[in-house]
Amino acid sequence: MSEEMKKKKKTFNVKLFYRRTCLIIYDIISVILASYIALLMRYSFEMSEIPEHFLGPINRFLPLNIVITLVVLYLFRMYNSLWAFAGETELQNLVLASVISSLLQAVGIQFFKTPGELAVPSSYYFLYTFLLISFIFCSRFSYRFFRSLKHRKQNKNNSISVMVIGAGEAANVIVKEIVNSNFSTMVIRCIIDDDPGKWGRFIQGIKVVGGRDKIIECADIYSIDEIIVAMPSISRAELSAILDICKETSCKLRSLPGMYQLVNGEVSVSKLRDVEVEDLLGRDPIEVDMDSILGYVKGKRVLVTGGGGSIGSELCRQIASHQPALLIILDIYENSVYDVQQELAARYPDLEMAVLIASVRNTNRMNWIFEHYKPEIIYHAAAHKHVPLMETSPNEAIKNNVFGTWKTAQAAAMNGAQRFVMISTDKAVNPTNIMGASKRICEMIIQTFNKHYDTEFVAVRFGNVLGSNGSVIPLFKKQIMSGGPVTVTHPDIIRYFMTIPEAVSLVLQAGAYCKGGEIFVLDMGKPVKILDLAKNLIRLSGYRVGEDIKIEFTGLRPGEKLYEELLMAEEGLTDTENKLIHIGKPIEIDEMQFFVQLKELKEASKNESNDIRPLVKAIVPTYHYSDEEGK
Repeated sequence: MSEEMKKKKKTFNVKLFYRRTCLIIYDIISVILASYIALLMRYSFEMSEIPEHFLGPINRFLPLNIVITLVVLYLFRMYNSLWAFAGETELQNLVLASVISSLLQAVGIQFFKTPGELAVPSSYYFLYTFLLISFIFCSRFSYRFFRSLKHRKQNKNNSISVMVIGAGEAANVIVKEIVNSNFSTMVIRCIIDDDPGKWGRFIQGIKVVGGRDKIIECADIYSIDEIIVAMPSISRAELSAILDICKETSCKLRSLPGMYQLVNGEVSVSKLRDVEVEDLLGRDPIEVDMDSILGYVKGKRVLVTGGGGSIGSELCRQIASHQPALLIILDIYENSVYDVQQELAARYPDLEMAVLIASVRNTNRMNWIFEHYKPEIIYHAAAHKHVPLMETSPNEAIKNNVFGTWKTAQAAAMNGAQRFVMISTDKAVNPTNIMGASKRICEMIIQTFNKHYDTEFVAVRFGNVLGSNGSVIPLFKKQIMSGGPVTVTHPDIIRYFMTIPEAVSLVLQAGAYCKGGEIFVLDMGKPVKILDLAKNLIRLSGYRVGEDIKIEFTGLRPGEKLYEELLMAEEGLTDTENKLIHIGKPIEIDEMQFFVQLKELKEASKNESNDIRPLVKAIVPTYHYSDEEGK
């Protein structure tokens, strides 16, 4: 040990000894004062009224009473606790130690009475206990009180002014932590809550100033920099309504993730997260029947293609939690799938897992995997999905999406798989790009295979996924972090949006509902304008649209259309047990002609055709493209 460390240790011990000595001296004085003041209170502070035969036993027992009290306090850690952070446990120990000390005094005094002396009045012992608790409480908790005052004074000079929305238990925990923190850079100016019964009241000294109609006004009056939404049990629709008001203030917004934080006792400042755009969608997440999912995944061998992607990796996470006999994760990109492997190995140490690097375009490799591992349930998420990139490389979209699906589905059917769930997209409906058209062909392949094999083949169709690879949200965030501008292709472009967990929930539920041949469609509510998403994200980041961060329009990209559809008109819809999941009616196709067309398409893509789009349109009549794209 270095001399410097020894010096620090010595200094620390001296300070600790000094503090304990001061507390012991204080406690000795407290016992003495409590002993005599209790008797004075019993006789209305008239010294002359106190009988000598009461004072005698108390005087004679006092030295021993002091020793006993100090020992009891020591046993209850009254000299070892960090009183700067004292809470309920320390208070309980303090009260219990004082009560035990008082009981021992009541017993001990009986042995110090002389013959003829009367018993000390019972009211004396109650008064003594009360005084002892009060004196000791003041010594231990006064430090925390003055420390809190010091922090509040310091917080007045902190740079971040905060408004808290919600005056419930979660808000109380957040406010308390910020007010008492040594390291907080925030000062809470006001609290908002819609309950009129709480208006004008205080939480940790902070006033509840009114309901949500006061948000904009108070943000201006108190010069608020940041708004914290501390309402974990609120619905997504209600949260969206509140955030619609908050985003007009140009304040940065943060919130608690959800109700489970309260259940698990995890509410704290560290759990706060930035408000995300999905909070503004105004729609509660889709709910699935977890029992039915568990019933068909548990104990099964499950294969996920594209397992390193945003959808595929989330599928792997949720499947891993449902106790499969074997989880097979397949992807062509080693880095992403490696990350998923490490994550699942840490979270589920007992999980049987096979991680494979393979291309769904490789017939021999896919056949070997199915013959060797015999997966019973397949989730086919491997695909090229980026619209503009596929427009410039249409043959790659056909090779990977169409014939990668064909080869995977055929391997599944030939090896006795029970279910095959393909991930599709809303861009397959009346497609204007090669990616969407390729996915429509995949749906046709799935529905055709379902008629000829025992394997149940289904497709799941949904819109854009927030936060996924290629999503506009990560792009917008990067652009905002770099100071802008945020680029939007067209002011009127709209999209349906869902979160990654919602997308995966739909896929899992489809696997539970499927009977074969269905195209499952999620009711995702109203479409969202991309321009509104960009504006909201700028505001949620604490910037002003057009002033701090500008928005620029770049024009529609190749193959991009202003709006997406989830269902072709001729498909129709039928409901499932889940009101947010519907089934599109299969469309009849000429299978012989379809297979001939697929053979021609395969040869054209293999030969790197410069004019593959007409062949695609022949298969998908609803596919529309410009002449420039076909050249």
